[in-house]
Amino acid sequence: MSGNDVADDSGNQGDRVDARGIWSKRQPEEPKSGTSRSEEVDAGSGRKAEPIDPYRYKMNYPSLGTCVIINNKNFDKKTGMAFRNGTDVDAATAMKTFSSLGYKMRIANDQTVDQMQKLLYSVSKEDHSSCASFVCVLLSHGDEGVIYGTDGFVDLRRLTGYFRGDHCKSLVAKPKLFFIQACRGSTLDDGAGMETDSEADDTQQRIPVEADFLYAYSTAPGYYSWRNTANGSWFMQALCQALQRHATELELMQIMTRVNHRVALDFESSSNLPGFSAKKQIPCIVSMLTKDFYFPR
Repeated sequence: MSGNDVADDSGNQGDRVDARGIWSKRQPEEPKSGTSRSEEVDAGSGRKAEPIDPYRYKMNYPSLGTCVIINNKNFDKKTGMAFRNGTDVDAATAMKTFSSLGYKMRIANDQTVDQMQKLLYSVSKEDHSSCASFVCVLLSHGDEGVIYGTDGFVDLRRLTGYFRGDHCKSLVAKPKLFFIQACRGSTLDDGAGMETDSEADDTQQRIPVEADFLYAYSTAPGYYSWRNTANGSWFMQALCQALQRHATELELMQIMTRVNHRVALDFESSSNLPGFSAKKQIPCIVSMLTKDFYFPR
């Protein structure tokens, strides 16, 4: 169990919340804007390959994909956000875990809102045709629907929206996984074209632009998210451990259920702040995935 030590503002070990400083109710300044066939033929032998499972994501691409980690630790005083001790442990563990799975890693530390936007926009404009998936790990302070850069906050949907089907064509119908360690419309979906696997069929199948996303939040809407200053956040500890243990044997949603199980049962807060000890947490997994996701063996 994590969280046996007491935290204070001097950086001692213990559990902290990834939210606006509880000692201040000052609002931060608004940041500046800135249909597949059931079987295939092996081209070399002419023999039929294994049947394609229509409910399982295709993973036999040249690359598993890119994993972007944004790790925000130090914040401008105007935001009211505290120093995030322990986040470097999360970043290092996530980098080791996703790299071992086969992802090409990109790490960015202490990013402003503008830098976060430019980084993810740039990645979304790259050609992901040879990639099976995309992963983004966001480590920062947050609030309902927003996440913090070092100088202010940005709507989370703005960052994830760069990878929607109508914006990032090379990731259409491929899983886009967002793992968010932080505290938390009426738009009509016009769809985006998805090429079929049939060589004899030039038609396109329509797929919602919001499809094939998974948002794994460290906590439920409206609640704090806990981070141990020595061991890292509860959610990232549980996530990386579960991926390391089960990635080659279980489907992603089964893995995430185990993450929920560990965070819910194995962690409890220890803090010197009145009313903040003996608290619990449950991650929140929001899935728009349309198939089962299995990491390649």
